[in-house]
Order: sequence, then structure tokens, then C-alpha cells
Amino acid sequence: MKIYFLALALLTLGFSSAQNNTTYWQQHVDYKMEVDMNVKNFRYTGTQELVYTNNSPDTLNRVFYHLYFNAFKPGSEMDIRSRTIEDPDTRVGDRISKLTPEQQGFLRVSTLTQNGKTLKMQEVGTVLEVELNEAILPGEKATFKMEFQGQVPEQVRRSGRNSSEGVALSMSQWYPKLAEYDFEGWHADPYIGREFHGVWGDFDVKISIDKNYLIGSTGYLQNPNEIGFGYEDKGVKVKKPKGDKLTWHFVAPKVHDFTWAADPDYVHDTRVAKDGTVLHFIYKNNPAIKENWTNLQPKTEELLMFFNENIGPYPWDQYTVIQGGDGGMEYAMLTLITGERAFGSLVGVTSHELAHAWFQHLMATNESKHEWMDEGFTSYISTLAMDKVMGTNKEKPFEGNYRGYERLAKSGVEEPLSTHADRYKLNFAYGVAAYTKGSVFLSQLGYLIGEENLKKTLKRYYHDWKFKHPTPNDFLRVAEKVSGAELDWYLMDWAQTTNTIDYGIKNVAENNGKTTVTLERIGNMPMPLDIQVTYADGSREVVYIPLQMMRWNKPAEEGKQSKVAARWAWAHPTYELILEKPLSEISGITIDESGLMADINRENNTFSREKIVD
Repeated sequence: MKIYFLALALLTLGFSSAQNNTTYWQQHVDYKMEVDMNVKNFRYTGTQELVYTNNSPDTLNRVFYHLYFNAFKPGSEMDIRSRTIEDPDTRVGDRISKLTPEQQGFLRVSTLTQNGKTLKMQEVGTVLEVELNEAILPGEKATFKMEFQGQVPEQVRRSGRNSSEGVALSMSQWYPKLAEYDFEGWHADPYIGREFHGVWGDFDVKISIDKNYLIGSTGYLQNPNEIGFGYEDKGVKVKKPKGDKLTWHFVAPKVHDFTWAADPDYVHDTRVAKDGTVLHFIYKNNPAIKENWTNLQPKTEELLMFFNENIGPYPWDQYTVIQGGDGGMEYAMLTLITGERAFGSLVGVTSHELAHAWFQHLMATNESKHEWMDEGFTSYISTLAMDKVMGTNKEKPFEGNYRGYERLAKSGVEEPLSTHADRYKLNFAYGVAAYTKGSVFLSQLGYLIGEENLKKTLKRYYHDWKFKHPTPNDFLRVAEKVSGAELDWYLMDWAQTTNTIDYGIKNVAENNGKTTVTLERIGNMPMPLDIQVTYADGSREVVYIPLQMMRWNKPAEEGKQSKVAARWAWAHPTYELILEKPLSEISGITIDESGLMADINRENNTFSREKIVD
């Protein structure tokens, strides 16, 4: 009998494991932190209580914390990488190697317990390795408590102190942050200067700082009546502070990050958007930038409305734009951007970082592995938003992205999009791949499945994957379900290889009163084709040649498709398209007049009667 029940238990476990391998799950964290900042030496101390819920089917025997500020020390991986890569980021260069002990950054955990028992831990660069006293079983919770201390680096790379624009504190990735564990295992990547990944949860944070400083932060301020500084004129009765410091209390629900910035010379403006979202603008009290930051505010509302309409509703009650950092970087419920910019640049960086509220802080991909999803998708939608909000109304708003991708594809240094963000040989290759080729992935998908299907896909993606960690395949499956097309080949060729697209018109000839157009596939990546034919009488038609491996035909869109030809199988290098009229009645033929197919050589994409020599 015991053997029977043991066999039944093992069988049940097997089925359970199989189900868990195909069922989505994600871990959960609840942070409570209190930090005390010394603005004289930029050191801080803190306590952290973290309740960790293991929603995985796995038993966890260890955990890892990120200690990002340890990257800002001579000899760190970020320092070495910056000094050995062929094209270093000019914002870093060799500066970390020259930081004095007072200028360096660090983050140290002095005590750590699990359910009241002290843990063994080892600091390895920017990662804290922790062996657990007791395993965390599937479905169980564990409470970790720690004391930590840090020093804010003088080298500003996203985080840091005393930026070039005079911002005192840009505090991103400032706390010991539990690494993500998912279906692929732990993601305890060292910080070398690229991207981040975090666990979804709720944050309760108290920050004590000099009473003359104003803070902009992730989360909702819980005690405005004790703060003042930008809140007095908003109907809040402010208590007179006692002592030299104020404690700011913030609560942030359903985020995977917590960031703040502080300065004694900040100005604080607010604007309530049409959807009720409170927009905060925090910037230096500098007359030279006041006009631009004032004019930015209605533009930010317009951008918010655009993203709400074209992706899905922004779910939090506020969003904050803060002058800080060293360029532009997205964080939970806020962004840090440099503020001394021309107005168009100020709106542009805000557009990009605000779009990240969706493509990273709502659909939270693992940026280190799939950086092209958050950066590329953000670049795509923010390009459309800027075209609308700034009233440029370009016929081909993505032309610049296609030129950038073509340059990369022909450079000889391109690497697949599936390359880990830290592993790219060149910063140039990383930047164009993540931002530009990632953006083209979406605009070209519109070419593949039609613009309406692409719009529906983005909205369905939001609906299905908000507050989760989607992968490239998760997005592609949404596109397949919306359109009905088979698209696995597209993800493979575009993201996992450096195959290029190059189709050309090889020959045009008349036979028996009809015109035969011989097309050739020169590049190794397959695509369906839109062939525009212009006739001598001025009329036009668009012939759609489906790709056989898509097992699907693109629906006709007004003015974009006249008829559907036979499918083209990829292995055939050439294809003959028969036009029913004689060559004398044809004035031109063009492959993909829209420019949305990323063909790297468009010189062979056109035929014109003018080229014919009698």
C-alpha cells in the first residue's frame, strides 16, 4: 500500500511540474525601508525589511541581492569594461578608475537575517551572494531584515551626486535589490553599465534628509503636511519642521523599482491630465530653463493621452518628470532627464522615457536579455507620439530608424538582438541594435501583418502582459493570435541572427502581350512582398506576394493592395510575377514603396521605362 501511494505521489508531482513549466508565475516582494542621508559627505544608512513570496514551483536554497553602487569603484567590472571596450561611453570613460575614496560609490550590507536568523553572505562586486538557513519552499514566504550603508558616487551614470547641471542627488538603484528568479532561474547579473531587471512588489520607503532639500520620488507621498517645499501652495497645511531633517514617506504599489532625486534648489509644478493622472515636474530653479519646463507640461499630458490610446491606460495615479541623472532614464512612476536642453529635445526625451512606463514598467521584460524589446518598442511608439504631438505629420516617420539599421547591417560589427546587453563588442552595435533595430521590428511587423493588426497587437499585449515579465515569444504569440499569421520565422531571423533582407527586380520582359517580372531574393531573410505597378495611363495597383511560411495572407488595406499573387517559398531564389498588360503600358515597378521592409539595398527595388534602352 505504501508503495502504491508513493508511486501515486511521484506521478502527481510529475504532472504538477509539467503544468508549472507551462503556467506563468512570478515572484513577489514587499519592501519596507528607512534611509538617512547625510548631504555633507553623501553617505547614507538604511534598514530594510523584505517579505519574499516564492510563487515558483522550485525550492530556493539561496538568494542574491544587487549592490549597484559598487560599480563606481576603481577595478570594478564597469570600470574595466569602460577602459577596455573599443568605443567607451564618454560619460564614463576612465573616470571611475580615478575616483578617490571620498568620490567613489559603494553599497554594503552589514547585517542580514532570514526569519530572525543570521545568514552567511559574500559580497562579490555588485552582487551579494546569500546562503539561506532554511529553504524557501514553493508557495512559502520568508522575511529578510538587513542594515546597510552606502555612498553616492560623484561619477554620475544614471545615479550619482552633483551632476553637470548641478543636481545634488540622483538616487536610482541605490538600495540592496533582490535579484529576479523566474522560469529561467536566477538573474544575478553584475552591473556593468547596461540594463536592469526586478521583482514585482510593493514599496514603503522613508527618506530622512536635510530639511532644505526637496525630493521627487517613485510612489505617493504619505505626509505632505510635514514636508512643505512645493506643497504649501497646493492646499496642504504644512507643519513647521523640527530639527535639521525631514522624513519623506512614500508608498509605491505594484512596481519593480524605487527611485528618487533630491536638491535644495528644486522647483515643483503639477498638472492634472484629462485622465486624472497627476503630473509632477521637478527641476532646478534656473531662469534659463523655466520657459521650456513650463511648456513641457501640456506636451507631457498630450504624450500621456497618446500612449493611453495606443497602448493602454496608465495605471498609477501620478507620473513625475525630474531633472537629474546624465541623459534620460526610466524608473517606476518617474523619469530622470537632463533639463538644459532645447525644447524639442526636452519633449523628445520625455516622450521616450514616459513611453518606458509601458514598455518596461508595465510590460517588464528582462532588459539584460531582451533590451531591444523595451528600448525598441519604446522608440517605435515614442516616434509616433512625437510626430503627433509636435505636429510634424511625416509621411515616413521611421525613415531615420531604417537608415540607422542599414548602417549597422552593413558595418560588419552587427550582432544578433539575442546578444546579452553586456556582451556586445561595441557600444555602437548595442545602441543601434537595441533602439533602432528593435524599433524596426515593430514597424516592419506592421508591414507583415498590416497596420490595423499591429495596433490591435499592441493593445492585446498590454491587456495580456501588464504587470508581468513577457519574453519575445510572448509578444510574438500575441501578434499571431491577433493576425492569424505564423511568425516564428520572423522572430528567429530578425532577433536571433544577423540575416539581412535584400530583394531585387532581376528582369522585366514581355511575353505574348503580358509582362513577366523576375524577382530575386538576394538576402537570406525571407519576407512577403508588396509590388507597386504604375501604368502609363497613371493608374496603379499593388500586388501582394505572400510568404509561404507565414501560411497566411495579409488583409487588404485601402490603397495598399489590389490583388494577391501565388505564395513564394523561401528556398526558391527567384519568382516570376505575371502582369496582364504588355510592357509598353507599364511605366514603373517598385518593391515596397512604403519603406517599411528593411531592405538593405533599395537600388535594385525599382524598374522604370526610362531605364530601357531601345
